Amino acid sequence: MTLLHMALLGSAGLILFSLLLAWLSVGVALTPILGVGLVVLAGLVYALFGLARFELTRISSLYDMDVAPLTWRPRRREGFGEYVRSLGRNVSNGRMWALLGSLLFSSLAGSLMLTALQMAVRSSIVAFAPVLQADNADPLGTVPGLWGFQTPVSQAPWLVLAALLGIAVVIGLVFLHRMVTVGIVGSIARETALVERVRTTAVQREGAVRAAEVERTRIERDLHDGVQPRLVSVAMTLGLAHQQIDTDPQQAKELVSEAHASTKSAITELRQLTRGIYASVLDDRGLDAALSAIAGRSHIPVGLDIQLNGRYPRVAEAAVYFAIAEALTNAAKHSRAQRCQVTVRVREHEGQQILWARIEDNGTGGARITPGGGLDGINNRVLAAGGTFNLDSPQGGPTAVEVNVPCAY
Repeated sequence: MTLLHMALLGSAGLILFSLLLAWLSVGVALTPILGVGLVVLAGLVYALFGLARFELTRISSLYDMDVAPLTWRPRRREGFGEYVRSLGRNVSNGRMWALLGSLLFSSLAGSLMLTALQMAVRSSIVAFAPVLQADNADPLGTVPGLWGFQTPVSQAPWLVLAALLGIAVVIGLVFLHRMVTVGIVGSIARETALVERVRTTAVQREGAVRAAEVERTRIERDLHDGVQPRLVSVAMTLGLAHQQIDTDPQQAKELVSEAHASTKSAITELRQLTRGIYASVLDDRGLDAALSAIAGRSHIPVGLDIQLNGRYPRVAEAAVYFAIAEALTNAAKHSRAQRCQVTVRVREHEGQQILWARIEDNGTGGARITPGGGLDGINNRVLAAGGTFNLDSPQGGPTAVEVNVPCAY
């Protein structure tokens, strides 16, 4: 297949580049005439970009390479000036010029390959002509030779050597084509992978920051609205008891009992608050037990279908745990659901284990991600763990939340 590619490019590639050079010359020559050449040069940019995309597709399909496609850099705003700047950004695209260089090299290598192949074929024909055309040999011992000349029979070994040399050049050019083009496209693939990795890291960092901010806001709200007023009430009750302990011991005893009950309630709220930060049962007994505890505390019936094999990284387990806990809380508060179903599996994706969870309720639907809301918190936690979050909640229900968290990243 590589030989066929090189033969086609060797036949048409250099002609194509000659036409592109002529196109450039015409554009430059017509530029002083009312700027007509600028339109021609703009068209040349599109043509070069199309050839670069063709070369990327050709190499990636020929050698089965997984490479991100070459994308046109669009305008960021409306207006002619922005259009010109967009063309400039695409002209300065290093990936495009690297691919055009690969196409030019392939065309030159293909042209040389065709010349070497022609030499090998002709030398082979002439070398074996004495055997094939013995009746046509003249008394001087010559046969119709290379390029129409008469070739002495004694030169047949040299012609065989020339044929073998031509074949060796063809094979060498094929391997050279593979090495150079794969190197160029591979460097582009590595650059693309690095850019994608940086983008993913930035998204994960942003998700972690937002998740921490949402969690901090939730803790502040719970402390301010729940635990703090209860502790203030305990302090005031104990203060009243202290004032009445001498004059009215019975009333003081009742106040102390009231403060004691309020203190136990505050401790319970603090435990719930710390459970929302991190569930210790995850460390002690794993994700299955932690989810069973959530289902047991839920205000609506929860069906669990969990199939796990042992323990998984703490980050992955925590992300899935909090996603399920928050989804069940939202369902209890907003969906008016009668039942929820939680399914957890371990899946394989590109050689990596993925913790997959689906939480579905039969409520009214219409759930949306709002900044600072519970679903936004799920999304941020999952992004910070390197996973993905999907929400499907049409009006009228049902609502389904899916999370995928890699067990290592």
